[in-house]
Amino acid sequence: MSEPAAPTVTSPKLLRTAFYAFWFVAVPAVLAALTIWLLKPAIPDAYSTGFEKLRFWVHDQPVPVGIVLFTVFEMVLYHYRYSLPFADRVGMGGRPDLQPDQRREFEQAAHLLEETARLQRKNEKAIARHVPSAAREKLEAALLSLRESMEAEKFDAEDFSAAFEEAAGLVDKHLGRWRKGELREYAESIGIAVLVALLLRAFVVEAFKIPSGSMLPTLQIQDHIFVNKFLYGPTIPFTKSRVWQNLPPKYGDVMVFEFPDPNPTNERQDFIKRVIALPGDTLSVESGHPLINGWRVPSCDVGHYEFSEGDEAFKKRGQLFMEFLGEYSYLTLFEEDRFDGRQGPYTVKDGEVWVLGDNRNNSSDSRAWNNGRGGGAPFANIKGRAMFVWMSFAASGGITWDRLLTNVMGRPRLPKEADPALVAGIEKCLAKRPPIGETTPPKAK
Repeated sequence: MSEPAAPTVTSPKLLRTAFYAFWFVAVPAVLAALTIWLLKPAIPDAYSTGFEKLRFWVHDQPVPVGIVLFTVFEMVLYHYRYSLPFADRVGMGGRPDLQPDQRREFEQAAHLLEETARLQRKNEKAIARHVPSAAREKLEAALLSLRESMEAEKFDAEDFSAAFEEAAGLVDKHLGRWRKGELREYAESIGIAVLVALLLRAFVVEAFKIPSGSMLPTLQIQDHIFVNKFLYGPTIPFTKSRVWQNLPPKYGDVMVFEFPDPNPTNERQDFIKRVIALPGDTLSVESGHPLINGWRVPSCDVGHYEFSEGDEAFKKRGQLFMEFLGEYSYLTLFEEDRFDGRQGPYTVKDGEVWVLGDNRNNSSDSRAWNNGRGGGAPFANIKGRAMFVWMSFAASGGITWDRLLTNVMGRPRLPKEADPALVAGIEKCLAKRPPIGETTPPKAK
């Protein structure tokens, strides 16, 4: 059985691949990167409003923003794919004399010819055995008629549609057993979707659930958050090695990490805490307030706070403070009748960071590890930085709507049922925020 020649209206596979790679990968990526660069604020401010708030979000979460922008640009380009330069040479836009409503069908016809040629190459012997010679000749004639209608000097839409319908019917009738079935196409689509999801989970974002109150009030029990796994350098699957090694956490980052249990037989647990000290720092904690290299982290008294941990009928009391560390301002909670004293000093080793919970008197953090001697979270154990709350549930089981899309690293906020006086206290403290030069710890001597 002779193999039909590829039609001149379609391009070689390499040219088509290059066209797709340029317009639907490279161009959207460049446009997304350029947009992020243009929107990057000169001075990042987590508490800005309006358009400046959008600019800070772009600065703070460039990877998810980049993914969204890439997708949007790609969708727009694909919508106008028939009008892109060189589209006619790869069979995307078809002939220049086609009407817009004919181009999709013309493209499908070009794909049919390519698919048929591929099937014939791959299954030449099987086709010769199972398809009678008369049927093969009729199929060849239909394919030739389709090619001629597509290459005709003057395009005739009726002749083309008739030829396409006949060729498609014969290909399906005689070569259908070697074509991908609908079930297989669905299975492949689902498989690709699962693979993409796994890759995103491994390298970009992962969902985590907050099981305890150690990060109150920043994170509530039953908050479900997304974590940016790309920010500190994605890990290589099945290892603790990172693609990039020079992206350590910053002061004030809220990060998820595997608890550094020295016993390899114990089940690994994910913890979420706030980074307080970096390699080389000396950390002390006085009644829950951190001192880094002898410098006390600035704070502001917000007021008395009533809260619950799971059982809404049982209320606890504490004092809220806002701390200012690096570029972040965040709320910390000091429960009543809890430990009140000094801890440390501790020295942070290379390759690790020390972390504290925002619920300072009720958190199993760096101060408590190693039987109370203290310890850091190794870089290798870090999974990523908290992004935002995508779902949250109350103790009763209902959705806590006001928590949705809360930016974990953004403007400090309390649940909607909080005392209005505390909301006013937050605004008061934010208004008194020291300049960033006064919120950056001194370097260790």
